[in-house]
Amino acid sequence: MQFTVPAQHPMVTVLGSGDALLRVIERAFPAADIHVRGNEISAVGDPGDVALVSRVFDEMMLVLRTGQPMTEDAVERSIAMLKASDNGTSDGSETPAQVLTQNILSSRGRTIRPKTLNQKRYVDAIDKHTIVFGIGPAGTGKTYLAMAKAVQALQSKQVNRIILTRPAVEAGERLGFLPGTLYEKIDPYLRPLYDALHDMLDPDSIPRLMAAGTIEVAPLAYMRGRTLNDAFIILDEAQNTSPEQMKMFLTRLGFDSKIVITGDVTQVDLPNGQKSGLRQVQEILEGVEDVHFSRLSSHDVVRHKLVGRIVDAYEQYDSKYGTDNGAPRGGRGTSGAKGTQGK
Repeated sequence: MQFTVPAQHPMVTVLGSGDALLRVIERAFPAADIHVRGNEISAVGDPGDVALVSRVFDEMMLVLRTGQPMTEDAVERSIAMLKASDNGTSDGSETPAQVLTQNILSSRGRTIRPKTLNQKRYVDAIDKHTIVFGIGPAGTGKTYLAMAKAVQALQSKQVNRIILTRPAVEAGERLGFLPGTLYEKIDPYLRPLYDALHDMLDPDSIPRLMAAGTIEVAPLAYMRGRTLNDAFIILDEAQNTSPEQMKMFLTRLGFDSKIVITGDVTQVDLPNGQKSGLRQVQEILEGVEDVHFSRLSSHDVVRHKLVGRIVDAYEQYDSKYGTDNGAPRGGRGTSGAKGTQGK
């Protein structure tokens, strides 16, 4: 394989500072010997690896031409996508460059975009469907990407308001024992939603938008009896809804609205024996027109790499011993599985 880097792209943008990006590629393809001379990159060795190395550099150049820099994480994710396509676990219909250059929202000097193929498909599904479920472990960007799409829809006047809601389920502590008024007791449950909003909007504008009702952040119980028109509605931590709450929420849908429901069925904080509405709704609505289920996995975790390994370790434990809301089957278990609740 012989690859020539165009003169307008400095080699440091392709190889990385201190050849960091090159080392990522070399580690991923140990059966290929990669050499760099000037702006020429060559590879010899296992034909399959050499072909994939060539494709990696092709995809990197496509990303770099958009003006977006390549990072070690982006190179690793590109390699993972290409390997999945090569071994048949992905259909290869979307390339790494298409995934990594799809901008959702630019705010305060940073751009929010999907980082994995499943994240791109999740974002695309939000565009195409009225109701989308984003189901997967913590750190896969379910809520964050949904909120970016909500802000994008508001800014482009596709909707007139954003409604963000969560069930205020007690995860180890009792609301009644927390100090303060009802709103102060509920605030910790809604804080992750406020934090994400601050990433996407000018913080000074958020109080004004909330005072005008353009953005509403409220517990799920406050949705009862309402019809939500012309709104982008996000239900977060949906694994902690009861079947009755899930039905109540879904039937709030009004005209010209869109609903995104996110959750992790492995982190249920409901009392023992109570069924999760998110688990049940998959059986009820799978296949219903204009309802889409996007499922993400540990491969889509975009937090510290260790988070993905932790998720995998818990999945292996669960498959070996079996769980019921986090307690091993046959054990007494007094509460649901606890873990990182943020998305």
